[in-house]
Amino acid sequence: MAIASINPATGQTVAEFDELPDEELDRKLTLAAEAFKTYRRTTFADRAALLRATARLLTADTDRLAGLATLEMGKTLDSAVAEVGKCAKACEWYAEHGEAILADRPREVSGATVYTRYEPLGPVLAVMPWNFPYWQVFRFLCPALMAGNVGLLKHASNVPQVALAIAEVTHAAGFPPGVFQTLLVGSGRVNSIIDDERVRAVTLTGSEPAGRQVGARAGQNVKPSVLELGGSDPFIVMPSADLDAAVTAAVGSRMLNNAQSCINAKRFIVHEAVADEFTRRMVERLESMRVGDPTASDTDLGPLATSAGLRELDEQVRETVAAGARVVTGGKPLDGLGNFYPPTVLTDIPDGSRAHREELFGPVALIWRARDADEAIRIANDSPFGLGGSAWTRDVTERDRFVTEIDTGMIYINRFTESTPEVPFGGVKNSGYGRELAEFGPRSFTNAKTVWVEA
Repeated sequence: MAIASINPATGQTVAEFDELPDEELDRKLTLAAEAFKTYRRTTFADRAALLRATARLLTADTDRLAGLATLEMGKTLDSAVAEVGKCAKACEWYAEHGEAILADRPREVSGATVYTRYEPLGPVLAVMPWNFPYWQVFRFLCPALMAGNVGLLKHASNVPQVALAIAEVTHAAGFPPGVFQTLLVGSGRVNSIIDDERVRAVTLTGSEPAGRQVGARAGQNVKPSVLELGGSDPFIVMPSADLDAAVTAAVGSRMLNNAQSCINAKRFIVHEAVADEFTRRMVERLESMRVGDPTASDTDLGPLATSAGLRELDEQVRETVAAGARVVTGGKPLDGLGNFYPPTVLTDIPDGSRAHREELFGPVALIWRARDADEAIRIANDSPFGLGGSAWTRDVTERDRFVTEIDTGMIYINRFTESTPEVPFGGVKNSGYGRELAEFGPRSFTNAKTVWVEA
């Protein structure tokens, strides 16, 4: 089976790669297991030096690496450059803070020396998506390798050139052979890799169905897993909010990364006192966005990454409108080559419709009206997902209620949700379990071993 790299702006196949045969996959798994035996004994200083070398290479080769992301998944070139830079900063952050995060933790026990030691587990399989083809990988790679694990990357099949480039960068930085490897395999072989005794844990960022499958398989093999399964994040706007700031953030958050991010704001829940004005301003800004060639400097929104994603989004919108929703702007794919969909706004979303219960992974903003904070919280929580969310208010009582009562893994007040090494990242409900980044990332795939030495 060939793994194809297809330009989503033109539909043209730009490269094809053979999937790994079974014997080569087995060789890579053996190499990972053998590499772990040595790599786990390296010092934190050794690992930090390797991460800093990786950061330098990412920075030096930013333009080429960013170009691959734009070519394979269609993000604007400016956003691809920023993504590579973010990965370099993550390498630096974990090089700086990893040792303190993973240091032995003393416990106060009378008459004994007791501490917790964080020991690496071994080869960790990372099943990663295409939407942030570098960041999603480095979000795993930096903390996992800093903890002394080794990594096996099964990347999304539409970004094989990015997947290979990441492996090349880590090798050039000096990581020993087998410490980080890309596996060019289809999704149908993930279960057998999880089953392999040489693989000790698995992490996945992706769709809810994929997460259920991977989580179940890991559970059957009694292997730890971390799942980040996307979301349908609420974005609440109350009368006391700075409306200009809220609208600017709403447009930026919804359209970030060609509107293909798990933490895009997707459900806009606006108090009825400001709903008309918020909607007017948001639509005005969305209609001014330039949709087109992602390599052009004046493009605001590039194509969706795959033709299948375009079809799915179109079906979700059409069926939601058929159920009673109203299209304010946009609402159907653009004519011509490429997977282009315009900025779209839907209101009057019917209960039970696809937009009400599903994640829309593309440039579609859904607007609800709320009478008060109670209704805003009810609508925000009326979702199977619980990744992130944001609320815009200058009322302290409202702020405290949103922080306490909204069922998400992350809540941002007067700021839209982001992913950064300094803070934990992850969700609840069908958005998955476990946490990445901050101190949770390095510890997620460690054995928190209790050591008790009697006096």
